[in-house]
Amino acid sequence: MNMHLRHSTSQIPAYAPAGNECALFETAWTRQLPLLLKGPTGCGKTRFVSHMAAKLGLPLTTVSCHDDLAAADLTGRYLLKGGDTVWVDGPLTRAVRDGGICYLDEVVEARKDVAVVLHPLTDDRRILPLERTGEQLEAPGSFMLVVSYNPGYQSLLKTLKPSTRQRFVAIEFDFLPKAREIEVVAEESGLDAARVEPLVELARRLRALKGHDLEEGVSTRLLVYCASLIDAGLEPRDAVRSAMIEPLTDEPDVRMALLELMQAVIR
Repeated sequence: MNMHLRHSTSQIPAYAPAGNECALFETAWTRQLPLLLKGPTGCGKTRFVSHMAAKLGLPLTTVSCHDDLAAADLTGRYLLKGGDTVWVDGPLTRAVRDGGICYLDEVVEARKDVAVVLHPLTDDRRILPLERTGEQLEAPGSFMLVVSYNPGYQSLLKTLKPSTRQRFVAIEFDFLPKAREIEVVAEESGLDAARVEPLVELARRLRALKGHDLEEGVSTRLLVYCASLIDAGLEPRDAVRSAMIEPLTDEPDVRMALLELMQAVIR
């Protein structure tokens, strides 16, 4: 099957590759394979999908999954409009009809019936049955399903079943090496690399506490926020507290320990 990639560099979100993930994404799309992205919060999974969608010239539908998200929220439902009952497609159904990338962020947060809907889309059938309308949609060649989750954060009650995971090609994400992360944060925030370096060093130390005092480490996203505040004139320690300490914990004792660590690193 021939697919023509449109690689216009205009309006493509910036993304710093850590390996061969861009080539793998393109190959998965060309071969019509579903893709699973695994990695910690804020390490660049969503930015990566946006980058690749723009690079391939494909429309992108993003759904942030949550506890109340049901299969009907993705496929669609009948609604009353002007006294009539009409069928309204959900985001997944629209993407299957029109082509493009449908990205389900933190898919394990959704209700269990969502996995049932995804299964026929993630095997060689590539179909989406709509029981309420009697339709059975075949995904076009330009459709791609991408899902993500953070396996280190989820509880045992919220994991992808092996029967679901093994329907996807998977890419594992992590935070960039220190030198590369400094470059990215400096470029995104406008703050010079020398002033970004202690922020990244602090973030790496805080990430080492994940699973002990902290549920999550500092994301690259929070680093960019912090550096942007400093670049705008905020005192570094005030910026670190607001963008890197307070978002991590509400526990007073843990907060005090993190602030002491901050004072040792940020001068």
